[in-house]
Amino acid sequence: MNKMNNEELVFRKLTPADLNATASGQVSALFEQLNTSITQQNAIEVLSNKDTVFVACLSRGEIVGMALMATYLVISGHKGMIEDVVVSEQYRGKGIGKKLIQALLQEAQVLQLSEILLFSGHHRTAAIALYTSLGFSLKNSGLYRLPLI
Repeated sequence: MNKMNNEELVFRKLTPADLNATASGQVSALFEQLNTSITQQNAIEVLSNKDTVFVACLSRGEIVGMALMATYLVISGHKGMIEDVVVSEQYRGKGIGKKLIQALLQEAQVLQLSEILLFSGHHRTAAIALYTSLGFSLKNSGLYRLPLI
């Protein structure tokens, strides 16, 4: 547990048992702050996937920040892909995003992942500064996308 601005913030890995209808609604509302154009998946189903790590920051029991990591095994290694990192607007600038990413990096070490990947829009300067401060570097590659839905 960490104290920030006289408010108790709790960082922890969530399990399917942690997501009731209220918490699922909080995740949905939080994701809306990240992207309104993507159709959301059911948070309980996402959390039920054994290859997904979901960490959250809670304030007085409410989810105010989240970050997810999907893990996968391919010939080139056991990798993690960080996705859906978002902190509620009123909680930004307090180091929550950094602590969420650090929690995922700790999980990556436990899982003995060989590499962690993430994508960020070039316009997200604060997010890019956070990622580079944690040791991430820009990979020289092209990202291609084929929407199926």
